[in-house]
Amino acid sequence: MTPLPSFFFGLLAALLVYAAPSPRTVESRDLLGEIIDALGIGLVKHIDVSLTLATLTNNLVTIDFEEPLLFELTLDSVSTQAGLNGTVFASFDHLFTTPVVVRPLGTANSGNITNVLLTQGATASLGIIPFGILDLINVDIGVRALTINGIGGVPLAITGLHQSSVETT
Repeated sequence: MTPLPSFFFGLLAALLVYAAPSPRTVESRDLLGEIIDALGIGLVKHIDVSLTLATLTNNLVTIDFEEPLLFELTLDSVSTQAGLNGTVFASFDHLFTTPVVVRPLGTANSGNITNVLLTQGATASLGIIPFGILDLINVDIGVRALTINGIGGVPLAITGLHQSSVETT
């Protein structure tokens, strides 16, 4: 009868070793955002920027953008830093009161997004106008995938998106 207690002791020891916590580093990243960037799927087709005379004093502009997609996606929120050559010139956080529905194989316009901050100031930002492009340096979006006419869907937070040379007027 001696082998049976030895077996249970060995089994218990193996379970304790297996179940004991081990230190490890957990890296925070968004795999979905990395996949979208790696595939080169551009989420923004065009950006329109509207300046007013008040922009020179308050450093705020209004923008809208177009998004082309192969599948239906409903956009609930967006947070963006945009600029040129690694320098951020514009930044905003926006929650859509009416979500933007991009139909399959279609394009949707965001509508006007006001109070976009020109982080370098209005006069410094005028120098990038002749380039006609903006780089999306960091984009975080709240979307719902698998929606039907914008209803339902699976909520997803996609962070850390990047896109270069988006046509801008």
